[in-house]
Amino acid sequence: MLGILKHRLTGPAVSFRATPNVGGALRPRYLLLHYTAGRTLESAAESLCTKKPQGNASAHIVLGRDGRIVQLAPFNAVTWHAGVSQWNGLDGLNHHAIGIELDNAGLLHREGERCVSWFGKAYPDSEVVVAEHRFGGGLQPWHHYTEVQIERALQLCELLVAHYGLEDVLGHEDVARGRKLDPGPAFPLAAVRARALGRGADVPVRLVVVAPRLNIRSGPAAEHPKLAPALKRGTELLLLEPRDRWSRVAVVGDTDLEGWVCNDFVTRQAATRSGPAVLSRTQRAVPLPTRATPRTPR
Repeated sequence: MLGILKHRLTGPAVSFRATPNVGGALRPRYLLLHYTAGRTLESAAESLCTKKPQGNASAHIVLGRDGRIVQLAPFNAVTWHAGVSQWNGLDGLNHHAIGIELDNAGLLHREGERCVSWFGKAYPDSEVVVAEHRFGGGLQPWHHYTEVQIERALQLCELLVAHYGLEDVLGHEDVARGRKLDPGPAFPLAAVRARALGRGADVPVRLVVVAPRLNIRSGPAAEHPKLAPALKRGTELLLLEPRDRWSRVAVVGDTDLEGWVCNDFVTRQAATRSGPAVLSRTQRAVPLPTRATPRTPR
């Protein structure tokens, strides 16, 4: 069983190799998942422990395809894994997140009948997942994650969220939109996130529209088509999938309408006397920024 002692991981198949690429003290709020886009666990750990003239990188954990874990820095030290990143009003997630690197070749490309990594290794069909990234890009081949790796990642996420009271489990793709694609569609991020945060036991988060009119769209951006006439102020919504600027919601009432709305024009519904007096962990984690002056609804 995995544990944490003095900010270091303990348990079977766990080792520690100190990286010199660390910053100051970290009080983590988030857990950030990546893929290494590399060849092996060992090569990834070596790279993250090497100082480089063109810029250093590091992470707290490298998780192998066989379930082995190498910790590179204590969980209370800043590591350099997020780069230019934003989430929920924060800039620079290195100073707010624990970083886990999953040994995985990442996005592949086709050479004839083969699926090949950027470093030239071809992978058999049994190790390839053909899928579209949730942020678009069409069907593409991705290196798969092993069952033991996914299960080990879930154990890690549950432990770290519970030990440090983390607010959310995110992908690099969430905080560096348009720049990063990891951990990608081959990794079940939504399911791992839900399990780690204990979402199954939480009361569903309810939102309410605060703009005079708000469009509900087929995707998380203003260029996506409208799905229905604009929602009126006071319309109640159930939160299905929160993101930094847009959220997927279901309209409450005699309708099966689901779609995406801009976070700027909805807010959490106040708890009633029969509802919870204290916000649940889910409600505290939902990234819905508050604006003093509403903009034109999207």
